[in-house]
Amino acid sequence: MIKNFEQLMEAAKSQKKMRLAVAAAEDNDVLVAVAKASELGLVEPILIGNVTEIEKIAAEEGVDIANYKKINVADIYEAAKTAVKMVKDGEADFLMKGLLDTAVLLKAVLDKENGLRTESQLSHVMIYNVPSYHKFIYLTDGGMNIDPTIEEKVKIVKNAVDVAKALGVETVKVACIAAKEKVNEKMPATVDAKALENMCKDGVFGNGVIVEGPLAFDLAVSEEAAKVKGFKSEIAGDTDILMVPNIEVGNGIGKAMTYMAKAESAGVIMGAKVPVVLTSRADSYEAKLNSIALGSVIAANL
Repeated sequence: MIKNFEQLMEAAKSQKKMRLAVAAAEDNDVLVAVAKASELGLVEPILIGNVTEIEKIAAEEGVDIANYKKINVADIYEAAKTAVKMVKDGEADFLMKGLLDTAVLLKAVLDKENGLRTESQLSHVMIYNVPSYHKFIYLTDGGMNIDPTIEEKVKIVKNAVDVAKALGVETVKVACIAAKEKVNEKMPATVDAKALENMCKDGVFGNGVIVEGPLAFDLAVSEEAAKVKGFKSEIAGDTDILMVPNIEVGNGIGKAMTYMAKAESAGVIMGAKVPVVLTSRADSYEAKLNSIALGSVIAANL
């Protein structure tokens, strides 16, 4: 089981090199991260966009992209479509967002005729290496689905489980986060959490998955908190996935991990035929590099 980013990097290096299609690659931070990933042997980059601008940025940043495959597309919409088509045609293994809006790339991904749509729900999965926790903690969905229905939550959990299993987690422990452990009809998050737990018991999430809910955050990450509260749990203090009820909770937990707990992170969008590496401009260089490594390992193990 991969428990930290050092192990993730080694896993990405040791596997077959995945081909990464970067849509609108004329972005300084993304280009530097992609170049470093290539230097480390993590990926084989395919740069799609305004090649003149891409080469100019590479020169400014001091990165050598001479041997990369480059496809000249001046329009960002066409860059997104081209990147998606390369994956669909088997010429690339996963995607990364460059200098274009997220909506533009996802529109191409979800195109009914030429995209990478599946029966699943697109969802954002973050992984955090928190200094005080003994392994990766996975968080979903704090970046995409605003207020998912119970049907959407089932798909969101499945996407996160796919990520955890790609990283070698044999028994994936999922905590459905709420403000309290008892079901309260006035608190929909508790109702959905219990429903997801029951679905797991009915085999909806397959073998090697334990879903519990509702759980408060402290119970999910602290065995001691569960003991103090007298709460019986198979996953308390050893949770892999934090399944949040809505985007506000996920966004808050994620930002707290980054800025208060000083956690390293990586993130991908799941639910398409391949992972999509989608980073924020505020993300550190390390987070971008980690996300490329994460996407590469998932792509190799889907």
